[in-house]
Amino acid sequence: MPALPNPTTPPATVERPAAGAFAFIFTRLPALLRLSCGLFCLVVALAVRTPPVRTELLLPAVAVLTAWSIWYARCAWRYGLTAPLVAGDVALTGAACLAIPVLVAPEVLPGEASWIAVLASTTVINAQATAPARWSIPAGLLVTTAYATGAHTAGQPTEARAHAATLLAQIACTAMMTAVMRRRIGRADNAFLANQRAARNALIARTAREAERQQNRDLHDTVLATLTMVGQGAVPGGSTALRERCAADLRTLATLAEARSVPHDATARLDERLREVRARMPGLRVTADLPPCTVAAAVAEAIAESTHAVLSNVARHAPGARATLRLRQFAGTVTVEVGDDGPGFDPATVPAHRYGLRESVRGRMATVGGRVDIDSAPGHGARIRLEWSDVG
Repeated sequence: MPALPNPTTPPATVERPAAGAFAFIFTRLPALLRLSCGLFCLVVALAVRTPPVRTELLLPAVAVLTAWSIWYARCAWRYGLTAPLVAGDVALTGAACLAIPVLVAPEVLPGEASWIAVLASTTVINAQATAPARWSIPAGLLVTTAYATGAHTAGQPTEARAHAATLLAQIACTAMMTAVMRRRIGRADNAFLANQRAARNALIARTAREAERQQNRDLHDTVLATLTMVGQGAVPGGSTALRERCAADLRTLATLAEARSVPHDATARLDERLREVRARMPGLRVTADLPPCTVAAAVAEAIAESTHAVLSNVARHAPGARATLRLRQFAGTVTVEVGDDGPGFDPATVPAHRYGLRESVRGRMATVGGRVDIDSAPGHGARIRLEWSDVG
C-alpha cells in the first residue's frame, strides 16, 4: 500500500518557485551581459587610442575592467548577485566615466556609441534588475552623473546631455519592469503557498479521518462484535468460548497496533494471517483452503481483517452455519472467498448505517486498492469475494 505523506513533514516542493526562477534568471542574465560588455570594451577601447587618450592609463583601466567583468560574472553565476558586487560595479563604472577625457578618443565619443557609453548602460541596467529600487535608482543616478560630468569635461556637452537622458530612460524602464515583475511574482508565490497550505491541511484532515475510521473498524471487528454476539445470545455469558473470544480480541488489538509500525515495504504471509483469523473464531465451523501466499504486510493486514469481519458477520447473523474460506493467487491477483450456507440476505436492503460491510470490509479493502464482490440472496447463503491485484 502506498504510504500516505506525513502531514508533519513540510512539502518537498520549493516554497517560492516563482521568486526562485526570477532570481535565477536575473542572476544569469546580468552575469552574461557584464561579461560580454567587458570583452566588447576590451576590443573597442584598444582599437582607437588617438590623443588625448593616454595609453599608459587606458591599458591598466581596460585590464582592471576586463578582470572585473570576469570576476563579476563568475561570482554572480555561482553565488548570486550581492550588494558588494553591485556596489563595486557602480564604483568602477563611475570612475571610468569620470576618466572619459583620457580614456575615449574624441572622434568616437559623440553618438552614444563609445565603449564607456556601453559600459554605463550595462551597469545601470544590471543595477535596476538586481538590487532593490531604494539602492538601484540612486546607483543609476550616480553613474549617470559621472558620465555626464566626464563627457562634459571632454568637451562634449551634447553627448553628455544625450546619453544622460538615455541612461535616465534605461533606469526608469528597467526599474519599472523589475518592480512589476517582482510584484506579480510575489502574488503568484502567495497563491502557490496558499494552495500548498490548503493541500497540507486537507491531507492532515484526511489522515485524521482515516485514522478514526481505522480505529472504528478495529473496535467494530473485535470488542463490539463480541458484545453484539453476547447480546444476541450467540455466545453464552461465562462460557469458555466467550473467554477465548475476548482473549483473541485483545491479541488482535495488540497485533494491529504493532502492524501499524511495520514499514510499508515489509511483506507477510497472507495464509498464516488467515489461519490466525480462523483461530479467533472458535465457535464457527470453517473449512479452509489456504495455500502459501506472500504479499505486502499492509495488504495482508487489510485482507485478513476484512475476512475476520466477514466471518464475524456469519457468526452473528447465521448461527450454526458452516463457512468456507479459500485463498487463491494467480498472475499478481489475490482472492479470498468466504462462503456460508446460512439464511443469506439481500445486499440491496442492507441499511446505510450498518458499519460491517460498508467500512470493515469495503472500506478496509479500499485502503489498499482492493475490491469486494457480494453474492447473496435470502435462503441461498452468501459468498463474499475479496480481491487485490498488484497489477497497475
